[in-house]
Order: sequence, then C-alpha cells, then structure tokens
Amino acid sequence: MGQAQQLVTITRELSDAVDRLRFAPPVTHVYNPLAYAREPHERYLTRYADSLKEILLLGMNPGPFGMAQTGVPFGEVALARDWLEVAARVAQPPVLHPKRPIQGFACPRSEVSGRRLWGWIRARFGTPAAFFSRFFIANYCPLCFMEEGGRNRTPDKLPKAERAPLLAACDEALRRTVDLLEPRLIIGVGAYATRRATAALAGRASPEIARILHPSPANPRANRGWVPVVEAQLAELGVALPAALPEVGEGT
Repeated sequence: MGQAQQLVTITRELSDAVDRLRFAPPVTHVYNPLAYAREPHERYLTRYADSLKEILLLGMNPGPFGMAQTGVPFGEVALARDWLEVAARVAQPPVLHPKRPIQGFACPRSEVSGRRLWGWIRARFGTPAAFFSRFFIANYCPLCFMEEGGRNRTPDKLPKAERAPLLAACDEALRRTVDLLEPRLIIGVGAYATRRATAALAGRASPEIARILHPSPANPRANRGWVPVVEAQLAELGVALPAALPEVGEGT
C-alpha cells in the first residue's frame, strides 16, 4: 500500500471514530467532511501526500466555508477547485443546519483563512508541486461544530467529557500521520493546533513543534498583514522559502 493510500486509511478510521461520538447543546449540528466530502478529501491526499514531508502545517478544525465545503484543510473553494484541482462530488451531512448549507464547490462564500493561507502559498511557491514537495497541510480535528443559531463552536469550547474521546481519536490519527510523513517540523497554525500537537507527541524527541499566526479574520494582528508576519516567523524557524514571485499576497 502506497503512502498516500495509507493516509487515506488513517483518515477513514478517524472519520469512523469521530462519527461514533455524540455532542450536547449548545452544539446542535456536527459536520464531518471526511465522510460527506470524502471524494475531494481523498483526491487531495492521493495527489499531494505521496512523499515524505519536511514540514507539516497543522490547523485546528474545518471552517464552515472552507473544509466543510470542500473536504480540504483551509480549503477555500476557488483555490481548492482551480489551483489544487481537487474538485469532486460533495454529498450532504446526515443532519443539515438550515443556516449552514453544504454547497460543495458551488459555494459562493470565500473563507478568509483559507484564502489567505492558500493564496500566499500559490503566490510564493507558484505550483502545488513546488509546495507539496516539502510541505503538507492537515487539520487536527475533522469535525465542524455549530450551535442552534449557526455560530461556529471550536473544539476547545467543548465540555471535558465530550473533548476527551474526541482528542484521543485525533491524537492517535496525528501520531500515525507523523509516523507516515516523517516531518522534521510541525507548525501549528494558531495556538490550539500547536498545543494539541505538543500533547499528542509528548515524549518524542522529534519532530520539533512550532507555531505561526492564524490567518483568521477574527485575529486583529492577521488583519494588519498576515503574510509578512508569517514569513518572518518562518524565517525565525529556519524554514527556507523560494524567492518571491511578482505578487505575494493573500489570494483573491
């Protein structure tokens, strides 16, 4: 079994594990794009996870207009469809929130975090092949949690009794992913992913774990210029980047 197919197996087993979990109010709806957006997610894995990686960028969990629509971590629709070229059929969650429809690659909304992250990658690296020869992007938790009014609820806000089995499943999947991809460095995109990587991989001599600024529009610092901050953080970590292309920005 090839490396990418092994990662497909890891994510399918994670999907099955988290599908067995139950969550109480204020969470009223839970989306698992590893299940209903399996086709584009596995196209992303088979196309881009077929080699060892120097660096693993780790996000927290799906955003409602990113991975929840496309099955791709930080998967802003236009960039996932047109640059990564992973568009495929997206089904529906078992219970749909009336304010959070799943439209797949027809979704007209653009997720800012994904547009900033993948837009910068496209502008800096030029081609997916150039980026994925060294890097890979994954999310720690595959579930998107919503409250009755449609508000997104992050995994760290879940009660301890609900968090524990979720973290156990996600920790195990992360450890298996790291064993498979063998990165020398895991970079948490934001504080939560960094904390979870540190906890899941406690006691290991490698990989090194670091953090970069999250591109969320809820982060005032990111809104003042995410790209230069992150490039400075990567330089401090010793992460070499290719020479800048004519336009290095936050995507479209």
